[in-house]
Amino acid sequence: MARAPLSVTIVARDEEEDLPACLASVAWADEVLVCDSGSTDGTVELGRRAGAHVFVDPWLGFAAHKNLCVGRTRHRWVLSLDADERVTAELRRAIEEVLERDGPCDAYAMPRKSYFCGRWIRHGGWYPGWVVRLFRKDRARFGDRLVHEAVEVEGVLGRLEAPLEHHTYGSVAEFTERMRRYADLAAEELDRRGVRFRPTQLVSRPAATFLRMYVLRRGFLDGRAGLVLAGLYAAYAFLKYARLWERQAAADGRRDP
Repeated sequence: MARAPLSVTIVARDEEEDLPACLASVAWADEVLVCDSGSTDGTVELGRRAGAHVFVDPWLGFAAHKNLCVGRTRHRWVLSLDADERVTAELRRAIEEVLERDGPCDAYAMPRKSYFCGRWIRHGGWYPGWVVRLFRKDRARFGDRLVHEAVEVEGVLGRLEAPLEHHTYGSVAEFTERMRRYADLAAEELDRRGVRFRPTQLVSRPAATFLRMYVLRRGFLDGRAGLVLAGLYAAYAFLKYARLWERQAAADGRRDP
């Protein structure tokens, strides 16, 4: 019996540096789709040259854009990736075993092995960092969140032990550049959920984030990189709640809510 076919979806924008390696890691898949949202570099051409089906659409948000891409696939089994992720040989074998059995689960989580400034981060909550990426498209979809979107599964969830590589944040500057955009989206998400700003959040949230990553999740074992990451995530927490204050103050028509 032939294995079930696999579609791979990749959401991308200005990813000419990372996309080739991502595409090369899934060249064995039966179908690869790249959903671009207005790249100004060579992302679209690189995708087409690699044999992927490339679509260009206005940006809909992380979850909505990924669901759009999944909806265009031809096959029931889907592997959803970001452009800075790569499927290892070990993970490919694990995925193909699932496809050969056509399950038995409806979706699978896998550990994500993440790199920061070229170094593998083993602690601080970054590893194993389980993410659901392989699923039957009729039993799963990305939940309606503005940021930190995740796959919601209607069925049985399994696990693959082989890691997915995540080549994220090549520099501190790259982290801080993305941090502002993500903090804006996270603040909007909190506001949408009815979370009200409190001044204590500007102290308690960053402090709790730092202690959780650096002490409780042993980020100190990653040396200076672990310390820098914990500090950056604490800064992200501060910025997120500062933006929440700003949004709600503007909506209330006063300087300080």
